[in-house]
Amino acid sequence: MSVHFEERSGVVPCTTPWGSWYQTMEEVYVQVNVPNGTSAKEVKCRLGSKDIELHVRGQEIFKGKLFGSTVSDEATWTLEDKCLIHIVLMKTNREAGNCWSSLLEGEYCANAWVQDQMQRKLTLERFQRENPGFDFSGAEISGNFAGGGPDFSSLQK
Repeated sequence: MSVHFEERSGVVPCTTPWGSWYQTMEEVYVQVNVPNGTSAKEVKCRLGSKDIELHVRGQEIFKGKLFGSTVSDEATWTLEDKCLIHIVLMKTNREAGNCWSSLLEGEYCANAWVQDQMQRKLTLERFQRENPGFDFSGAEISGNFAGGGPDFSSLQK
């Protein structure tokens, strides 16, 4: 269901000097622009559960501790058209309240507006999961969306 919601509502990217990153409740996506003509042999990417490292043509793009933990054996990277690296990290905590504020601890931080929009999107994604059949992709929310939004679990159905 996450993929369907993602396609209809778009993404909230956090731009960086090397590209951008964005997230859903389940995954963190990293897109890295690399020199045209880059081959996969020129890419060295290590994806750990708590850290990440990327080198292209011998140059370090980024290296450090991830903001949150991931499932390392479900992480992937691909090189598209010899100019764009896609990295997909699977979050271990897949709750709407787990909105990463940066890709690495203290680096590639989302500004306040982007962080706000990311949290809103994750909250809408949570509502979509909790209410299958309803379309929240064009919905706007205001108020209490930080930390995954309001908790309706105590309400009787």
